[in-house]
Amino acid sequence: MSLLEDLQWRHAVKAYDPTKKVSKEDLNSILEAARLAPTSSGLQPFRIISVENQELKEKMVAGALNPEVMKDCSHVLVFAAWDSYSDEKIDKVYDYHTDVRDLPKGRFSSYTDQLKQIYGAQTPEQHFAHTARQTYISLALAMAQAAELKIDSTPAEGFSNAVVDEILGLREMGLKSVSLLYLGYRDEEKDWLANMKKVRIPMEEFVISK
Repeated sequence: MSLLEDLQWRHAVKAYDPTKKVSKEDLNSILEAARLAPTSSGLQPFRIISVENQELKEKMVAGALNPEVMKDCSHVLVFAAWDSYSDEKIDKVYDYHTDVRDLPKGRFSSYTDQLKQIYGAQTPEQHFAHTARQTYISLALAMAQAAELKIDSTPAEGFSNAVVDEILGLREMGLKSVSLLYLGYRDEEKDWLANMKKVRIPMEEFVISK
């Protein structure tokens, strides 16, 4: 199927079959698509925490708008962004870039110096607003890859960030949760959205041409 056909097929599933699990191979394909997402300056300022453990999922539902969806899905992917930028984080990323590309360390110093100056003039709150936005590109690619594999997904912001951050120990990792992606297989009987027609505003209204 083409990408457009995959996107027509998918919807935000409202009920999952808890007996059906996503295979490790398919999960890795979804995570790889997310990992390959473009990010500002190539910094990849976020991480994905893959949660399969049922006990953890049931703790994370506190404050969630759709707790049954979180509990019954196969995996919860937590997209968690850096809480701030720092010179050390930037250097670590670019040292890795030069190592992988067999280039001398400091090869991109003129560029990283500019990044450090820009972010050095901003607050941690501004940093997080920027890093959080990066996660949504990765989230979209993960959903697209899941759809290609005919794995259902549900993106979610309706959860308690404080609860998820605490349970997963994200603060200690310098991370803050942004969004979740539930993965699994729909419960055909309980997923009330499954048989409804997909609705989007018309193209001529969606795209404003100048």
